[in-house]
Amino acid sequence: MPVKKPSLKALPAKTGKRRKPLTPEEKIIRKIVVLRNEKIMLDVDLAELYGVETRVLKQAVRRNADRFPEDFMFELRADEVDELVSQNVIPDKKQLGGAFPFAFTETGIAMLSSVLKSERAIEMNIFIMRTFVALRKMSINYDEVMNALKSMRMQYDKQFEDIFRALELLIRPPESPRTLIGFRKP
Repeated sequence: MPVKKPSLKALPAKTGKRRKPLTPEEKIIRKIVVLRNEKIMLDVDLAELYGVETRVLKQAVRRNADRFPEDFMFELRADEVDELVSQNVIPDKKQLGGAFPFAFTETGIAMLSSVLKSERAIEMNIFIMRTFVALRKMSINYDEVMNALKSMRMQYDKQFEDIFRALELLIRPPESPRTLIGFRKP
């Protein structure tokens, strides 16, 4: 009688905690880095999202260099690569293959859609643009919350200042003027 191999469905499930799979937006947010005061994505991450090799993406960008000015895309310097490695954005310099990665700003990523014309690239570009818009909205909400907190702090600081002044008066009552002893000049 042939031995029946257990199917994967028949195996018992592991009893550890399982992480929920990341949505495309969450994956994208994790790949966005702030560098040179810009929110950027690295060519390595974009190539992975678009389903192309990094060298293919770089070739397409180099062929269309006139579409990518400095505010759309820039090549990282050695100190910036070291910083990204130290922050674990890039696990190791060896992953880059000796080349410095390209960093794309939001507008540069939008321009990539005109260079990479595959269905997946267009689909991922839409996700990326929506993610950047969501981040911008979150940033606006953050600014509103910070402004509200500042105004509340100013209001309560003034109220607490009044309370502290009153407590100080209770603890140290104002000194009454001393009566002078001695000769008075006419």
